[in-house]
Amino acid sequence: MRHLKAGRKLNRNATHRLALMRNLARALFTHDRVITTLAKAKEARRFVEKLITLAKRGDLHARRLALAKLPDKAIIDKLFREIAPRFEDRAGGYTRVIKRHERRLGDGGETVFLELLKEGEMKVIMKTPEEPAAPRVSEDEAPATAGAGSEAAGEKP
Repeated sequence: MRHLKAGRKLNRNATHRLALMRNLARALFTHDRVITTLAKAKEARRFVEKLITLAKRGDLHARRLALAKLPDKAIIDKLFREIAPRFEDRAGGYTRVIKRHERRLGDGGETVFLELLKEGEMKVIMKTPEEPAAPRVSEDEAPATAGAGSEAAGEKP
């Protein structure tokens, strides 16, 4: 049973996974958008969103915790100064994963864009157009039409 075993191993050992997450986070904070595989993007999203939440706190302890997870002072400085204020009024969901049509050349893996949301941008949920509701009949009209129909039926036999 896999109870309480969250996360993907990505065919790597623990240190290699940590290095991969650090590199993806560094590239994402530098360029605001990266191309990677679907599984890596979903795992990097967890790592990146925790760093952004730390940066939103903005205190010294949060900066030291962020440096422990991503030891790159220039990127952490950019995270705290530029990226965190962008999401100040947002409660979570700072990244977006968009699937691409092109698959990876070597193994045909699904590729995606992993990107940070822009300032003030909201995730849009697509709704299917609903059919209009049936017209309602008011109470005044309902008895008149029912009575007229029964009288008409009574005259024709």
